[in-house]
Amino acid sequence: MRRFWTDVTIDAVEAGFAIRLDGKPVRLPGGAPLAVPHQALASAIAGEWRAANATIIPDDLPLTQLAGAAIEQIAPDPDALRRNLLAYGSTDLLCYRAETPAALAALQHEKWQPWLDWANNRLGARLVTTRGIIAVTQSDAALRCLAGALASQDEWALAGLGVAVPALGSLVLGLATIAGAMTPETAHDLARLDEIWQEATWGADAEAQARRNGIARDIASAAMFVTLTRS
Repeated sequence: MRRFWTDVTIDAVEAGFAIRLDGKPVRLPGGAPLAVPHQALASAIAGEWRAANATIIPDDLPLTQLAGAAIEQIAPDPDALRRNLLAYGSTDLLCYRAETPAALAALQHEKWQPWLDWANNRLGARLVTTRGIIAVTQSDAALRCLAGALASQDEWALAGLGVAVPALGSLVLGLATIAGAMTPETAHDLARLDEIWQEATWGADAEAQARRNGIARDIASAAMFVTLTRS
């Protein structure tokens, strides 16, 4: 898409705050005007459109895309996304530890276990760990607690989690991030702990680093989105 507007404004409407380009509403993929109930989020979305270059790609408008997902895809059936996210909790990255080398397994325990403890203490979800690729079955009680944590998230928070959790491979890290218990950068580093370990041994790969940078931006945008809906 090419930039066709010069002026970006925010108008108060019945649904909250609408973003307009030269007086015309930004529209969702389904055709409805984009309006959000959070003024801080509306201001940030407007900022995306003001900062857009002559040629625009979707990555230039992450908050706009997340708002559209929350309104059109998630709000009509939030439980569908909650079920998908809960599946990440049943196979959470933090629960799968290396068998060898011992130093990596020790590092995983040092960096990951505190966040499993956080899930237990904060959410009541006691998740158990395993080594290697052997699957571990989490208790019904733990999964009910994670389901309860997801049930308390509205469509706006679910939109952020819908990006962050798959990117991290961990429901625990996603929930901790949107709760403000850790930064998006820390969550990303923890999720890529094995890759960072390998690179320390074998050296960095430019293509892998570029991919990680993109994932880091997605996680940061998702966390910012949720924060803006709580301002």
